[in-house]
Amino acid sequence: MPLIVLETNIHAPIRRCFDFARSLDLHMISTASTHEKAVGGRLSGLIEVGETVTWRAKHLGVYQHLTVVITAMDAPYSFTDKMVSGAFKKMEHKHLFEEKN
Repeated sequence: MPLIVLETNIHAPIRRCFDFARSLDLHMISTASTHEKAVGGRLSGLIEVGETVTWRAKHLGVYQHLTVVITAMDAPYSFTDKMVSGAFKKMEHKHLFEEKN
């Protein structure tokens, strides 16, 4: 399975970064170009462990639906979301946060 690693350095408190990463509202703002919208499960606010969200987005000219569940959370250091239905065979995101000087 392919592994993609993306590292972003942000000059902000760890808790703020953790909460922004879980914000469904901020996600929809950041993906406005693909018209991504929460259409099922949790629709706004900060997603929590055990909750699902279904996204509707246009990719490659086709609208797709992707449902993920938050399977693990260790605030403010990590959370994991896993696809439960969608176009991919399998997808899991591990979001890791750490403070640096």
